[in-house]
Amino acid sequence: MSKFFINRPIFATVIAIVMVLVGLVTIYTLPVAQFPDITPPTVQVTAVYPGASAETVAKTVGVPIEEQVNGVDGMIYMSSSSSSSGQYTLTVTFEVGTDIDMATVLVQNRVNIAQGNLPEAVIQQGIITKKQSTNIVMFLALESDNPLYNSLYLSNYAKLNITDELSRLPGVGGVTVFGADNYSMRIWLDPELMRIRSLTPADVYSAIQAQNMEVSAGSVGQPPTDTDEAFQFTLVSKGRLSTPEEFGRIIIKSLPGGEYLRLRDIATIDLGSATYNTTSTINGKETAAIAIYQLPGSNSLDVAKAVKAKMMDLSRYFPNDVQYKVVLDTTQFVSASIDEVLVTFVETSLIVMLVILIFLQNFRAMIIPSLTIPVSLIATFAVMKLMGFSINTLTLFGLVLAIAIVVDDAIVVVENSTRLIDTGKYSRKEAVEKAMEEITSPVIGVVLVLLAVFIPTAFIGGITGELYKQFALTIAVATVFSGFNSLTFTPALCALFLQPTREPSFFLYKWFNKGYGATLNGYVKVIGSMLRKPLVSLSAFIVLALAAFYGFAKWPTSFIPQEDQGYFIVSVQLPNAASMERTRKVCDDLNRIIQSYPEVENALNIVGFSALQGGSSSNSATFFVVLKPWDDRKGKEHSVFNVVERLNRDASVLQEAIVFAVNPPAISGLGVSGGLEMQLEDRSNLGAGELESAANALIGNIGSEPALMQINSMFQGNTPQYTLNIDRDKVEMQGLTLSSVFSALSYYMGSAYVNDFVEFGRIYQVKLGAQAGARAHIDDVMKLSVRNRDGSMVPFSSFTQVEEMMGLNLVSRYNMYSSAALTAIPAPGISSSEGMAAMERLVRNTLGTNFGYSWTGEAYQESRSGSTVGLIFGLAILIVILVLAAQYESWTNPIAVILSLPTAILGTVLGCIVMSLSISIYSQIGLILLIALSAKNAILIIEFAMDYRKQGESIRQSAMEAGRLRLRPILMTSFAFIFGVLPLMFATGAGAESRIALGTAVVFGMAMNTVLGTLFVPNFYELMETVQERWLSKVFKDSGEKGTPDSAD
Repeated sequence: MSKFFINRPIFATVIAIVMVLVGLVTIYTLPVAQFPDITPPTVQVTAVYPGASAETVAKTVGVPIEEQVNGVDGMIYMSSSSSSSGQYTLTVTFEVGTDIDMATVLVQNRVNIAQGNLPEAVIQQGIITKKQSTNIVMFLALESDNPLYNSLYLSNYAKLNITDELSRLPGVGGVTVFGADNYSMRIWLDPELMRIRSLTPADVYSAIQAQNMEVSAGSVGQPPTDTDEAFQFTLVSKGRLSTPEEFGRIIIKSLPGGEYLRLRDIATIDLGSATYNTTSTINGKETAAIAIYQLPGSNSLDVAKAVKAKMMDLSRYFPNDVQYKVVLDTTQFVSASIDEVLVTFVETSLIVMLVILIFLQNFRAMIIPSLTIPVSLIATFAVMKLMGFSINTLTLFGLVLAIAIVVDDAIVVVENSTRLIDTGKYSRKEAVEKAMEEITSPVIGVVLVLLAVFIPTAFIGGITGELYKQFALTIAVATVFSGFNSLTFTPALCALFLQPTREPSFFLYKWFNKGYGATLNGYVKVIGSMLRKPLVSLSAFIVLALAAFYGFAKWPTSFIPQEDQGYFIVSVQLPNAASMERTRKVCDDLNRIIQSYPEVENALNIVGFSALQGGSSSNSATFFVVLKPWDDRKGKEHSVFNVVERLNRDASVLQEAIVFAVNPPAISGLGVSGGLEMQLEDRSNLGAGELESAANALIGNIGSEPALMQINSMFQGNTPQYTLNIDRDKVEMQGLTLSSVFSALSYYMGSAYVNDFVEFGRIYQVKLGAQAGARAHIDDVMKLSVRNRDGSMVPFSSFTQVEEMMGLNLVSRYNMYSSAALTAIPAPGISSSEGMAAMERLVRNTLGTNFGYSWTGEAYQESRSGSTVGLIFGLAILIVILVLAAQYESWTNPIAVILSLPTAILGTVLGCIVMSLSISIYSQIGLILLIALSAKNAILIIEFAMDYRKQGESIRQSAMEAGRLRLRPILMTSFAFIFGVLPLMFATGAGAESRIALGTAVVFGMAMNTVLGTLFVPNFYELMETVQERWLSKVFKDSGEKGTPDSAD
């Protein structure tokens, strides 16, 4: 094959050009993202029970729905929140790769089954089941300096004019407005005027329903008619009302003298908000916050670009004094981190070229591998498109590391061709042909080994498998193209351009050659000594291998390193039952602290919403704090980690609130924070008070676990509440009915939904409730009145007693258990795996068996990844052995190849120790690569040792000669790789933590394998070849002889 292309270099060049062209065309069609599509898909079910308490919502809405939804196909866990505002939200999380559309249908079907057990008021409001992306791409803020444009106006302007436009953009999975709720016609009743007029809220409710309705009036002249009509006219009559003035004219009852009592006489009517549970501000100014969610599988950068373009277009129609700003753009981190990887890509290429030039000291020899790098890597993009991959952190890491692998094959060809040309025995073509005869088998062997390592990862499921797959298959594809080019394009270029090496005149080359000569002599002496003392050598290797495996097993692990993503989340919680106004004032004080930090660019505050608990409550708030660009805050003292630490310390002066700042999750959409997220479950049904005590006990006992720096819980199981004890006997004695009592209470205090009205082309709700002054204190409830059978008004105080009690403002459930969300932060220098182990010990030692726990978010995925990693490593090593056994027709030589792996593992562990890193997914990915690279180095020695043995040399001499001859290409390829990936290890800026983790693993691992592996491999060959020739061959020969016909006779 190679001879054909050596004689037809133009043909080889044309193939290479076509590969590049196809790759270049494909690059622009590939989606760009931070990670592959690895966020577990979610389906969300929402319902509303107006006026119900959190516990009532959980029992009457949550339990029936969750009993049906539990166990739906593909589900991994579900969580729900029920709030005192009557809101219920269930989030069902599915396995990665689940068809989200089918999952939504399955959940919807099960919700339909549960509807028969739900309150009528809930069904009337509607139950929504929809697929919900948890990956926020952007936060926009609509703001104005004009006091006329308050939060209610801005929020509804956004819903009327912006959200629908953005929702239609490709790749947008959802748009949510935080701030004021939808418009609602609010009927604020005056209970005292109602009492004087002997009215109940039910009377008003009925009057509104009767006089605010849709009318279908029919038409005039519609056939059949008695006469021939020339025209037919549609009749229109105003049935639905639309303005506060029109609602104010609703007749409640007739008065003597032909007068009417109208709604405006007993109530205040305004166009208000459907709920008043949340408000939002940007840097202290009222705003409507708009969250943009990404559709799974879409290109986040394209989504952000489309949203910005659409907002620029829509802003032309904004009212005067209304502006928008991009508060948070998560794609800036994606773009910045990918740009950093691309810079590393260029740096790696240049360093690799420099290493080749130093070793070969021949500019022409350097140019040849330089040409093969873009051919193999650019062509890889075409196959990435076919496999459905995106340009993301993992695939770019694969391409960066593939540079060294791709150039390795070319180096082997160039180095061997140069060596033969320098002998003076061959012409250029003859030397290249002879070189290809010697190295074709090793090149193919190396390619097969690399494929054997990487391809099995494609069959591993879950998030871990997907991360491995995109990285490994990208390298595998590049390796295939590299192997092909090494047998076609590279030899053709060698035959055209290579010249005999001249005596170097450059002083650096002379120094290098002198140093290499000394290294080679020292290497030959060392391996000679090691071959003469095999027991000592093997004993030393066993000690190193045990140290490597022990260190790998015991050194702390983690899932994904926490990154400086340019923003963080702050959760604020006030004491139980604190009002919204009180929460807002505390947030104003906290905002002043946040704005004092020079690193902060924007601070978006949502009062009444807890991001960590996932629900609404008056005593909770959430900040999204956005920092300035990475280039404007260089240095660890200005990193997000430092700012978070400072804020947690400085916010302690706010005595009224618990403030907890935390980094966002490393993988967007995987949990709500970058901490260790645990759900503490009340599996014995002990109650909310015991659950809160258990959570507080864990927080109080944190000192027993030094591995944990902080545990935070926003769970509050003892919120002050009032119980209305209604004496049913007194109700009956006073001529009342329980239904009239409860309906009056619900209408006055629960913001009852009456019916709808149409305004701005949308349907909004009409809601009924008592005026603010009539529902401010518990005594106001006692003043409410109900009409009895005689028409007299009976006050609540005559049959009701008030009792103070403790209850829940927000009920959280996880996998059908009442739960409290905990977020743990490991101490500095402690890995996530150590933190998780410490949390589990703390739960066991503190709570015993009364409470269970479940990990969620990133911690859940990390807890599942352990067995997957072992499977991937084991499968990779097994496939390598099988491939080499088939290639060599030997069971012993593959073992000699794979025995060098422990030296790479030892290097990786030492690297993590030196750099104070845990063994993360990126470290493990680096180890997968090191399996292939360590095998490659061993193959280069063992292949030549086998050739020498076939020529009649002794086993020991064959091992020594192979080591001496192949040291130069091994050092050249290894140093090219090591120095090429050094920029990863010393990365800064966006995405630096991931690059450092990967770079540390491969640099230290490859360096250790280069130093120790090349020393031990000749020993491994001698040992395995001796076993093969002295024992195994004899065993198989004896077996064969016993089975011959002659023996049988």
